[in-house]
Amino acid sequence: MKTFNGDYTGIKPSYPLENLIGENRTLEDALFLDIETTGLTPGNSSLYMIGCVYFKEDCWHYIQWLAENYEDELQVLSAFASFAEDYSFIIHYNGNRFDLPYLTKKFEQFELAFQFDKFDGVDIYKRISGYKDLLGLADVKQKTVEDFLGLERDDRYTGGELISVYHDYVCTRDEKLLTELILHNREDLKGMLYVVNMLAYPDMFLNPIRVMGVKANYYDDIQKKRCQEIIMKLRFLAPFPKPISFRGLGCYFSGSGIDGALKVPLYEEEMKYFYSNYRDYYYLPAEDIAIHKSIATFVDKEHRVQAQASNCYTRKRSMFLPEWDVLFSPFYKREYRSREIFFELTDEFKTSRTGFNMYAEHVLSSMFEYGDHFSRGYGNSEA
Repeated sequence: MKTFNGDYTGIKPSYPLENLIGENRTLEDALFLDIETTGLTPGNSSLYMIGCVYFKEDCWHYIQWLAENYEDELQVLSAFASFAEDYSFIIHYNGNRFDLPYLTKKFEQFELAFQFDKFDGVDIYKRISGYKDLLGLADVKQKTVEDFLGLERDDRYTGGELISVYHDYVCTRDEKLLTELILHNREDLKGMLYVVNMLAYPDMFLNPIRVMGVKANYYDDIQKKRCQEIIMKLRFLAPFPKPISFRGLGCYFSGSGIDGALKVPLYEEEMKYFYSNYRDYYYLPAEDIAIHKSIATFVDKEHRVQAQASNCYTRKRSMFLPEWDVLFSPFYKREYRSREIFFELTDEFKTSRTGFNMYAEHVLSSMFEYGDHFSRGYGNSEA
């Protein structure tokens, strides 16, 4: 077995790993992990390398254990198990589906008492894979994500192509082949220090958002109709590795660094509040409103009828904002069968930072969940 050590001087993830790892841990508790094998099934393939990245003395370092022959698997596993004892949080890329199950089977095969259950951790692949379409990625392979981030690699091979390289190395001990094997794993490890920054994108929908300011704005739509909107200036915990913008549900988001801007249409018009207990109301056709039966005794019977669900409402002219689930009540609609719902932008709400924080989170999550498609953009951001 051979061991290789080095550091990634100057590389520092922009993502706040301390927040990911947890309050009771430091960066020294985190371990990035990547393995290289001759196949996908532990029972009929060999583990030939384990690589890790760890933080020490204000710098990220790497360590790699290479099996120089097929019999060195046990040494590699034992060396990793001993090294990992000092850590409690593992970061990996698609490790939930491959690296961790593969290693677990190998530990069982060699009867080594090592369990990943004692570790907390994050699978970067799993965390970002649900946002592939939003980010415009063809797939979520690590190399694809690295290309998205504008990273360049020195190694020429894929993991699959290196299988034959490893077999040739075992037979020949060719130093050039050794260099290729080490380089690929080292590039995978280095790449994760950048790819982890992608977690800022799902965090946009999963973590609390701070609204730093709100203003109203007028604009002309494509029919030259005068429209209103609110623009919320947002602040995120983690910076976006690349500026991003997208549209959905009539709203628009753009983000760059830790700042974002969210535009939501604002409607000044008359809307209706529908009472759910319509059997307790009369509808007054002349006034086009519903009143509760407890006060209807003062209304001539000829001017009132039993209310139905579709006409049991009161009308109100005000400023309204859309919502896609009932976040704020009471909610209003234009017509009974309309699927669109709104809440009133009251003077009280205008001064509620907590309310706008909740609303910004609601708008972004609704854009992602209910938007039929996204119009995306990268590069210049309006944030």
